[in-house]
Amino acid sequence: MKETRALLYLDDVTVSFDGFKAINGLSLFVEPGELRAVIGPNGAGKTTMMDIITGKTRPDSGKVLWKGEHDLTKLDEADAARLGVGRKFQKPTVFETHTVEDNLLLALKADRRVIPTLFARTRKDEQARIDAMLALIRLEARRADLAADLSHGQKQWLEIGMLLAQEPELLLVDEPAAGMTDDETMETAKLLRDIAGERSVIVVEHDMAFVRELDVKVSVLHEGSVLAEGSLDHVSADPRVIEVYLGR
Repeated sequence: MKETRALLYLDDVTVSFDGFKAINGLSLFVEPGELRAVIGPNGAGKTTMMDIITGKTRPDSGKVLWKGEHDLTKLDEADAARLGVGRKFQKPTVFETHTVEDNLLLALKADRRVIPTLFARTRKDEQARIDAMLALIRLEARRADLAADLSHGQKQWLEIGMLLAQEPELLLVDEPAAGMTDDETMETAKLLRDIAGERSVIVVEHDMAFVRELDVKVSVLHEGSVLAEGSLDHVSADPRVIEVYLGR
């Protein structure tokens, strides 16, 4: 375990619900700027893992370190978010009665206590960030449209942009390809690859074509712990992975 270099470091984490070990000795580390895919059967612990990382669920044992300094097991969701942990759930939650651009403006992480003389400059800086964000999330042409008029995939991109406006260092993304067209699925894989590098991204996904398009290290969860890790080809050839997940 590369505890000191890792942005996120989980070591021997366990959590039980009514006697059932949802997470059972889970160890995992994510490097700064890394894009990681997490796959596994239903009930493998993927959602609970994200709950633990974001401070929603407190584990029974083990440690979850942020930059080797902060113990996320002792923080709540707001604290984790302030440190730089962002989470996108499967169903997009955008302000549908607002424009695409206004959704991003509402999400911007900015110091609202700026003195009035700096207001104009702040607005200019914000606009530059919005322009860059719209280009990144493939919605430049839709900036003045209501979010309600976007396709499902475009709403997912907008919500990713809204999270990025908060400047997280780690982005947890839950099944982004669900309900997307084939074209949107492929474009979303490109988007997540574009995002990684400046920040780390963990993608939980069931769509193997999407995971293959990501072309990154894959962690396979089973019964609350890591069963296998490596490229998709590597884990897909593992007899244990075939038995518990891919062979179904």
